[in-house]
Amino acid sequence: MSNTHNPLTQIPIRAARWSATHPWRAMLAWLVFVLVAVGLAVAVPTTETKSSDYRMGESGRAEALQHRAGLDQPQTENVLINPRGHAALDSADATAAATEIRDGMRDAAGIVDVSEAQPNADRSALLISVQLARDQDDASALQAVTKRVQADHPDLEVREAGDVSIDSSINDRVGSDLSSAEGISLPVTLVLMLLAFGALIAAGIPVLLTATSVAATIGITAPLSHLVHAEATVSSMIVLIGMAVGVDYSLFYLKREREERAAGRSTLDAVEIAAQTSGHSILVSGGAVIASMAGLFVIGDATFNSLATGAILVVAIAVLGSITVLPALLVKLGRWVDRPRVPLLWRLNRRIGRGGISSRLLSPVLRHPAVALVLSGVVVLLLAVPALGMRIHEGNLQTLPASIPEVQTFTRITQEFPAEGTTAAVVVKAPPADRAAVGQALRRLDRDAIRSDDFVGSGRDPVRVSADGTTSVLQLVMPYDESDPKVDRAITSLRTDLVPAALGSLHVEHAVGGGAAESLDYVNRQHDRLPIVIGVVLLLTLLMMGFAFRSVPIALVSTGLNLASVGVAFGILTLVFQHGWAAGALDFTSPGFVIDWIPLFVMVVLVGLSMDYHVFVISRIREHVQNGMPTRLAVARGIRDTAGVVTSAAAVMVSVFAIFATLSMMEMKMMGVGLSAAILFDATVIRLVMLPAILVLLGERAWWPSRPRRTGGETVVETEPAYALIGR
Repeated sequence: MSNTHNPLTQIPIRAARWSATHPWRAMLAWLVFVLVAVGLAVAVPTTETKSSDYRMGESGRAEALQHRAGLDQPQTENVLINPRGHAALDSADATAAATEIRDGMRDAAGIVDVSEAQPNADRSALLISVQLARDQDDASALQAVTKRVQADHPDLEVREAGDVSIDSSINDRVGSDLSSAEGISLPVTLVLMLLAFGALIAAGIPVLLTATSVAATIGITAPLSHLVHAEATVSSMIVLIGMAVGVDYSLFYLKREREERAAGRSTLDAVEIAAQTSGHSILVSGGAVIASMAGLFVIGDATFNSLATGAILVVAIAVLGSITVLPALLVKLGRWVDRPRVPLLWRLNRRIGRGGISSRLLSPVLRHPAVALVLSGVVVLLLAVPALGMRIHEGNLQTLPASIPEVQTFTRITQEFPAEGTTAAVVVKAPPADRAAVGQALRRLDRDAIRSDDFVGSGRDPVRVSADGTTSVLQLVMPYDESDPKVDRAITSLRTDLVPAALGSLHVEHAVGGGAAESLDYVNRQHDRLPIVIGVVLLLTLLMMGFAFRSVPIALVSTGLNLASVGVAFGILTLVFQHGWAAGALDFTSPGFVIDWIPLFVMVVLVGLSMDYHVFVISRIREHVQNGMPTRLAVARGIRDTAGVVTSAAAVMVSVFAIFATLSMMEMKMMGVGLSAAILFDATVIRLVMLPAILVLLGERAWWPSRPRRTGGETVVETEPAYALIGR
């Protein structure tokens, strides 16, 4: 067993003892906690993130200057009128349709201005821009006008897309995707728990405990959002992380308690032993997940701050439930926890519990650890090398599902009217007396930018001036897709060469912003801070493992394996989404890059979750060493004892994340593929090949500076090769 003098071990033991001797109080306290937390979500409104929360760098300064001057880019809906198929545009029919659009939309609520119909360069299409009030977030009235005009002019295509309608469609699709994923993940998890336990009650306990932990977390995030604003998808991320860790923690505890009861111990003794062993593992792995998620705060981004807060909270609550209410449930249920049994699954579960397929795969690793380590290391390198060429970029039209009608329409608009595409904004603040000089400098800048070939004319006055004359904005248009590398080059050239040349003689405050500049600033911050985040996460993992196991080699090995897993995850993301491997099977078109926030999110989630079963396996190996086994034999026994649990834990994670790989939103697909593939690789090659191979090669040195203190038990003499024990 683990060292009972370890203060970290005492926490779950004391919590389990109190819960086991006061089961009704423990369960009632948990129920009250969950109900109060859920009540908070009803009583306290959630504060969601605002656009100002996302400002960063020079683009953030530009947006702030525009906002203070009342020059925010207005929300706009665009109506495109073009002929059906390859027919020529009937100008009379198109003009009549445009007039009906303008007349109908002028009367809609929340409309500031409706432009004249503008023809494109070859006069094959017309575009009408509708400016909405700042607080207008519903385009349904405008869409109704568009549909009515389309019905009256069947020979034309009359379509609408803009800020509000696209955002609304994306939110609807994201909500639909996440609801689908959450709805599927629950029954899938229940089926996996049935496979793991072979009994309905045992399978239901982890799901029930996880569901209450998630509900409590979502409730508490409502008041917490007044300190850390809640991102729109944080609830779904709480469900995602909560399902993964909550089920795993209950799985570890239940498996050990059942194992001890099967060895002849009473339910109370079995619960206490499970608390001393699996409870300790839950605390360590929970701490590792929290430490990993805390690394997201280093980025300083509103989305990551919100996701980190929600993830840390759900993990902490899942740990609390696992070491308090779970022991109480087990004591009250006793042997009823294994009822009612599903005969076929019960027999399958007993087979997996003795080691199953995973433990048999270990035999050649123990026979030839050096060869196994070299071969697995080569595989890791081959999969990780593509990550060196990873290109990250903000999500754009290319990463949105083409099945969304508004996305198709806006893509067509940018093709017919390039000025509606990628833009940059030069914002200048100066005293009113300098207004004329600033206007002349900005118009000269516009001409110089167009001559550089990175920008094109918009066909209208590019300069807007605030009412008080202190702030001017020059809108520049780029003839490139948002994801084209030339966009970043153009923004950099604008900031370093063109703007200083035009405004250098004026004593003014200026900044270059716009959507393209925001993306560049975000990517630059990612590049600057990603190494820091990786370093912080790995350092915290190193310190936690060193403290938990009192071993420098174990801490270093754990950190190194985490780094290998991260490299594989990044390599897979690059191969699949940047280079388009398996694009057909996964039903997407490669955008040529990985969406900017995905790698960092995948890294912290992967490191945190993979530590769950890693800590569980190391704890069992260390337990056998404490009982007098040589390290080589302890590795064999430890892997055999935990193979079924690790398989089940990894299966839950892989299944939950794989569901996201089937969704239509590219971000969800990237997250699902990256995490499911990386965790599958981590649970097999990393933890079943590299980890045991390294431990066997290290031998007793694995526990330096001192071998774990023996706590009792009969010394085991290794009279046959360790690998021969696998599968017995």
